[in-house]
Amino acid sequence: MAITGVMRPGHVMLNVLDIDESVKHYCEHMGLIETDRDDQGRVYLKCWDEHDWFSVVLQKNDSPGMDHMAFKVDNQASLLRFEENLKKFGCNVERIAAGELNHCGERVRFDSPTGHTFELYTEKEVYGNGLPTTNPAPWPEGLQGMQAVRFDHCLLYGDDLDGTVKLFVEALEFDVAEQVVDGELQIAAFLSCSHKAHDIAFIRNEEKNKIHHASFLLNTWENVLRAADIISMKDIPLDIGPTRHGLTRGQTIYFFDPSGNRNEVFCEDSYRYPDSPVLTWTPDHLGQAIFYHSRELNDRFLNVVT
Repeated sequence: MAITGVMRPGHVMLNVLDIDESVKHYCEHMGLIETDRDDQGRVYLKCWDEHDWFSVVLQKNDSPGMDHMAFKVDNQASLLRFEENLKKFGCNVERIAAGELNHCGERVRFDSPTGHTFELYTEKEVYGNGLPTTNPAPWPEGLQGMQAVRFDHCLLYGDDLDGTVKLFVEALEFDVAEQVVDGELQIAAFLSCSHKAHDIAFIRNEEKNKIHHASFLLNTWENVLRAADIISMKDIPLDIGPTRHGLTRGQTIYFFDPSGNRNEVFCEDSYRYPDSPVLTWTPDHLGQAIFYHSRELNDRFLNVVT
């Protein structure tokens, strides 16, 4: 499938309470690689199999949560088109100069009806994945911790779910891949700009601008089980798992960083094409949709957000 327009998630900026503790967690425990720091004290990280300079930025703040999530766009023409779409939709739109984030080109920042801030960009410097582009090995030596492969998606909570889904579908050309629907009311929407089950997801919630989790891909179910071992070895606060979702079919485990931001590592067992049907879950199967094995909901999983 030719992926044009918005190609994929590019990075997430997370607010953390302690930079050093957070770097230890994301690098030593999860296996991300530190690539830079800037004069604002922000730390730039990437997963091992990402070629761009960073996919996670840690920013010290008095409270945890997400500053913004950014998506990479295929070219300047698409960026201009999306910028006009966002203005017509009624978003507050501004241009952020190249270099405001190290190694990143000019960004288009916009708000959303759920209160979250997003950005689009086309250019980011290449760092590489530690392997040559000719005759590469399957993985580089020296990987740490859970060996996260890539930053994959975020699940976000907010009040105006209808407005934000409309924004992503009409202005940014995402598709709804899966959803939870109670009669006529959409409770959750899993949106994709690619072949993946989702590149971003939203759940209806009374409060604006909340993040449920930032998610990172692993290669296999065995890697998810190994992540569970690391969580126990390093006394990382566990939320739930290892288990499987019905929604998106992900094989998964959830835990918390030192600031209380929830992380997910998972391996995927799903895909989609432009002609794939929208998959719908109903409230009477919500337990199975979220935790396919136990079929029981976890209040902490549903309600703890930052």
